[in-house]
Amino acid sequence: MEWKNAVKTKRLKPGKTKMVTFGVKTVMVGQIGDDYFATEGLCRHMRWPLAWGAKIEDGCIRCPLHQTTYQIEDGGVTEWSPFPLFPPYGKLLGKLSKQKDLKIYETRVDGDYVQISI
Repeated sequence: MEWKNAVKTKRLKPGKTKMVTFGVKTVMVGQIGDDYFATEGLCRHMRWPLAWGAKIEDGCIRCPLHQTTYQIEDGGVTEWSPFPLFPPYGKLLGKLSKQKDLKIYETRVDGDYVQISI
């Protein structure tokens, strides 16, 4: 594993995220309070970019497309594709792909940067 600069700390605000790419790997970096986190950048359900409208609350991140929800601490699935506007449709879409946890990356602050371990 190698530590890489992901984003300057001043570019993040609590509850907001940024997408970063390292070669072919897309990572989402965010801030909750004074802590930083990094996850796989694409939802495991249908590969939608999480930083494009994801909601962060109660220690979870919710995909804006079909509302799949993951724990930020360990990437575990809390809810798989419920699609709240029409739940039967969400459940059908959820069956199109196997339920998978979101990859979580270790973070640290070094100088002005949030770094992630890749």
